[in-house]
Amino acid sequence: MTDDHGTERRQRATEAFYGRRKGKPLREAQVEAMETALPQLKIDLATPAPASLSELFPVPVSRIRLEIGFGGGEHLAHRASEQPETGFIGVEPFVNSMAKMLAKVEAGGLRNIRLYDNDATQLLDWLPASSIDQIDLLYPDPWPKKKHWKRRFVSEVNLERFHRVLKRGGTFCFASDIDTYVNWTLQHCARHGGFEWTARNASDWLTPYPTWPGTRYEAKARREGRSSAYLTFVRT
Repeated sequence: MTDDHGTERRQRATEAFYGRRKGKPLREAQVEAMETALPQLKIDLATPAPASLSELFPVPVSRIRLEIGFGGGEHLAHRASEQPETGFIGVEPFVNSMAKMLAKVEAGGLRNIRLYDNDATQLLDWLPASSIDQIDLLYPDPWPKKKHWKRRFVSEVNLERFHRVLKRGGTFCFASDIDTYVNWTLQHCARHGGFEWTARNASDWLTPYPTWPGTRYEAKARREGRSSAYLTFVRT
């Protein structure tokens, strides 16, 4: 395969960064939520992005925060509840996880959340430049086998996407319990040159983020004896 085709695949990235799209069958209430609630919350990439992303939300918001791959939605729902002045965009292609998130939105009456249920790179390319205050990539699929590392979401092309949409001084937060992925991310961000790692000592990256609610992936890692790293980078 030619380099051009390889580059196109990395840039397109559809189905490359996540595995299956659906697990066990949804319950009736979940099916209804996917059919009725999701269309109201889903960002429509067929329409041009607004000049200000605050226009996506029915409530006033002063900051915009993007979470890629929110899993069961524990972190996203927690942050949206504690920060009503922030507009949250959550991306998750896994149908069962999206159904769980919709239930959390309804239960919490969260009006500062918008969702996207497909490839995050499509959304990143749609977003205006310098429009996001923070990007969260928390416990992404580590693709642990070396032959699959090219499928990791942190890559040269995706860091360039992050750099484009983040405001100057905006932050990219990455958490993982997989040492090789932590080192991979540090190396890629250093190589990119547009992100400054904020850690000054070990406790800075071993300590969870303020008011961190934890995630089910983190709990599993601890049960299996793995510690986590919490990296914060500032977009320069």
